[in-house]
Amino acid sequence: MTTTIHKTDLPGLLHRGKVRDTYALGDDLLLMVATDRISAFDLVLPTAIPSKGLVLSAMSAFWFRRTAAIMPNHLLAYPAKEAVAKTNGAHRLAGMAATFVKQLPKAVADRAMVVRRAQRVDVECVVRGYITGSAWAEYQKSGTVQSQPMPKGLRDGDKFLDPLFTPTTKAEQGHDMPLTKQQLADMVGAELARELEQKTLAVYRAAHMYGLEKGVIIADTKMEFGQVDGQLILIDELLTPDSSRFWDASGWAPGKSQSNFDKQFVRDWLVQSGWDREPPAPALPADVVEKTRHRYFDAYRRLTGQELQEGS
Repeated sequence: MTTTIHKTDLPGLLHRGKVRDTYALGDDLLLMVATDRISAFDLVLPTAIPSKGLVLSAMSAFWFRRTAAIMPNHLLAYPAKEAVAKTNGAHRLAGMAATFVKQLPKAVADRAMVVRRAQRVDVECVVRGYITGSAWAEYQKSGTVQSQPMPKGLRDGDKFLDPLFTPTTKAEQGHDMPLTKQQLADMVGAELARELEQKTLAVYRAAHMYGLEKGVIIADTKMEFGQVDGQLILIDELLTPDSSRFWDASGWAPGKSQSNFDKQFVRDWLVQSGWDREPPAPALPADVVEKTRHRYFDAYRRLTGQELQEGS
C-alpha cells in the first residue's frame, strides 16, 4: 500500500530539514528519516510525492555500501530495524534506542536509516560531469562555470573533458552560494579542502562509470561530508534523484532537454507554470506528482536492478 509522509513526529527531534527529519539515538547515533517532502529552488513544496522517501533512503543505502571502499560513510543500518535485528557488530542497538527503533511505524521504518553522528562540514560538494542547469545558464552569459573559463561552443548537455568540482555554501535558509577553491580553503583549511575535492571526484567517477553500465548517465550530483574522531566520512544522502541528475544514456544528445529520472521534471514544471520562485510555492498537479514518483522508482530499478515497493 502506498503511503505519504509529509513529516514525522517522534521523540528526540534534532533537525527538520527540507526533506529529512533527524532524531537522536543516544550520544553517537542518529535516526534519519527521509520524508516524502520535495523541495525545489530552495523551497519545500506544499505537495509531497508518495513513497519518495522510501526511494531516497534505499538509494542512499545502495550507494553508501557500493562506495564504502572509496570513502567511509555514516550508514550503520538500513532499514533502521536492521540495527535491532543484528546480534553482533556495530549495528547493535541497546536499551532505549533499540526500543525506540522497534516501535517505529512501518512506513517510517521503511524510510529510516541508523547513522553515526558526525560533525558536519558546512559545504555542498557539487561535482559536474556535464554542463546543464545553473552551469549552463552561467556559461551562456559569461563563458564560465563557477567563474572558471570553459571552451567555446559547448552545448547544453555536453560532457566535460574532466568532471568539475564546484562547491557551494550550505545555507539553512535561502540560496547556497558558489565557492571558489580558494574560498573553500579559507573556510575549512587547505588540507580538508583538497580531501573534499579528491573524495567527491573519486566517488563521482566510480558512480558515473557504474551508471553507464546500467544505461544511466549521472550528469551531476552533490555530496555532504562530516567528521567523526577526525575522520572524514560521507553523510546525509548519496546519489539520489533529489541530489543528482540522472539521464537516459540511450537518448543522450547535447543541445536538447535530456530524458531524466530525477527532480528536474518538477523544476521544469515550476518554471513553465510562471512561478517567480518566491514563497509560497505552488501545489503540484496530480499528473506531475505521479510522473515524478514513477521517475524516482525507475531510477532505483535501473541503477540497482531491483524493484522497490512500499512495505518491502
